[in-house]
Amino acid sequence: MREMIVAHVQASESGDKRWQERANCLGVDPDLFFPERGASTREAKSVCSNCEVRLDCLEYALVNGEKFGIWGGLSERERRRLRRQRALARRAAQAATA
Repeated sequence: MREMIVAHVQASESGDKRWQERANCLGVDPDLFFPERGASTREAKSVCSNCEVRLDCLEYALVNGEKFGIWGGLSERERRRLRRQRALARRAAQAATA
């Protein structure tokens, strides 16, 4: 699993966006993924839930600092939480090797 995530990050960082051509959201109204504040995100997340490129999409949003919308099945709040968790894990790993 770790290798798969690393490959996704590397593809996102290199600008490879071919994954977008296989996304479940292709052709879906983009407004669904950018709901008004307080509106439900359930429908957008359901489109993402079984998407084969969900991790690519999520990594793209994380690497590029997407502030709005549903990306990879996560809201901005959920992505912020994930970024914090990753930063803590990186610091812990660095401290363990120091």
